[in-house]
Amino acid sequence: MTPTHRIRPSDAQAHTVAEALQNAARSLQGHSDSPRLDAELLLGKILGLSRSGLIARGSELCAGDRQQSYDRLIEQRRLGAPVAYLTGNREFWSLNLRVTPAVLVPRPETEILVELALQLLPRDQSASVLDLGTGSGAVALAIASERPRVMVTGVDISPPALEVAIQNSRDLKLSHIDWRLGDWFTPVSGERFDLIVANPPYVAAADPALEQLMAEPRIALCNGPTGLEALAAIAAGAAAHLHDRGWLILEHGSNQARSVAQLLERHGFTCIRSHVDLSSKPRVTLGTIHS
Repeated sequence: MTPTHRIRPSDAQAHTVAEALQNAARSLQGHSDSPRLDAELLLGKILGLSRSGLIARGSELCAGDRQQSYDRLIEQRRLGAPVAYLTGNREFWSLNLRVTPAVLVPRPETEILVELALQLLPRDQSASVLDLGTGSGAVALAIASERPRVMVTGVDISPPALEVAIQNSRDLKLSHIDWRLGDWFTPVSGERFDLIVANPPYVAAADPALEQLMAEPRIALCNGPTGLEALAAIAAGAAAHLHDRGWLILEHGSNQARSVAQLLERHGFTCIRSHVDLSSKPRVTLGTIHS
């Protein structure tokens, strides 16, 4: 008599890697701008595989316990949790950064801030840079990775955020960064820098976009009714903390370039110009100061 293979309940529910991805991507439709990518990143986290590795092993079964863990992550993503919080990391400027709910998820458009900073920082010269509202340390770490002779100071008002930044610098072995806790310029009283960069909270309090960003720390997104409050505070205090011919570079909302340029002009900055992001929207404005 031919033996019969008995299918256990867990086996009956098993999916291949390819099927798990397909089902997850379908489940995320309407809950994500990139459902397939999200599905791949989250399953890669569970299985310890790259996206190409998932494709190569598409016909393999996803074990029951791993499928359950994956289902939980997908449900959290459906409820609005950012992928970076679910995986615990995010790539920025080719750096793998730790990310927790204590910090804003680094965005690709913020890399423009880094590009402009690097254009103003010669490779073969020493300089000093201040990164205000450093969060995960993304901007400070990106600059430090490209300019080893530059001394970078990263400031944040949130102790948990600063802990993430410090851990990222340890992971990346970037030691020439001075991390400080406090509100904007308070921790650097009396000090001057060659360059100040900031990606401050700039979303207006009534902006409906805040509802889609509820999982991220509000302190990093919104600082007042108009969204210009933090930008105005930084513009007002920057001149006193810049060397002669030093530069201030600010990231802002796509509809705030004109207002930010006016703020810089009001506080004595010149050579003011704005730069667009990958979507051709004005995203970063900079200016220089002459003592």
